[in-house]
Amino acid sequence: MPAELWSRSHGQTLVLTIHNPESRNAIEPAIYAAGIEALNIAERSPEVRSVVITGSEGMFCAGGNLRRLLAQRQTAPEVQAQGIEGLHQWISTIRAYPKPVIAAVEGAAAGAGFSLALACDLIVAARNAVFVMAYSNVALSPDGGASWSLAHALPRQLASELLLCGERISPERLHALGIVNRLSEPGSALADALALAANLNARAPNVLASSKELLTEAPFNPLTTQLDLERTHFLQNLYHPNAGTGISAFLEKHQPQYE
Repeated sequence: MPAELWSRSHGQTLVLTIHNPESRNAIEPAIYAAGIEALNIAERSPEVRSVVITGSEGMFCAGGNLRRLLAQRQTAPEVQAQGIEGLHQWISTIRAYPKPVIAAVEGAAAGAGFSLALACDLIVAARNAVFVMAYSNVALSPDGGASWSLAHALPRQLASELLLCGERISPERLHALGIVNRLSEPGSALADALALAANLNARAPNVLASSKELLTEAPFNPLTTQLDLERTHFLQNLYHPNAGTGISAFLEKHQPQYE
């Protein structure tokens, strides 16, 4: 059975489900391409306000397919480079996507599966989920933006522990470190992620997009540059129709309906 990325709508949320059960939902080039295409289509759709990425059959993603990687060693490095580039384009698309992206993690998020979860804006994880940067366990270095994500989220020593030791880390510890946003009971990660998405869907999409852009730029900007960027976004959003809707609804004590 070929690896697939299932796509379905749940209200205003697009749910993307990795389905490759024979390989514990390992991700392959077909999934990268489908993920990029799905996000590009959803970005243009006003009906989609958030995205949830999850895995089928109680498993998030075991990372890359090791049998496929072993076979790739018999080909030219340029061939494998194309596959890595496809993964990295998907990661970049998620990072730059203007709408909230939530990872709903059940089971293992290993290697590139962990990298994929880290690329999302928010992570909801079942208490029995397993996170592991498994690369060093098979004599590989990280991909999928793992080193970037961990270096921006954690002190060097903690990021080093995850990447160098290749040990499992619990969702409870990741929650304490601020990487996992919500802990769920086993089997409830997707439902809880959809509830979180519904909360976000009720907010002004232009403001969520501005907040994502500001958070992306902040680590690289001096304070004065970031203040200028905040001023620009604040003015854009103040004069957007949604600001009138939101402020009036707050003052008049009713629920706003944003465009």
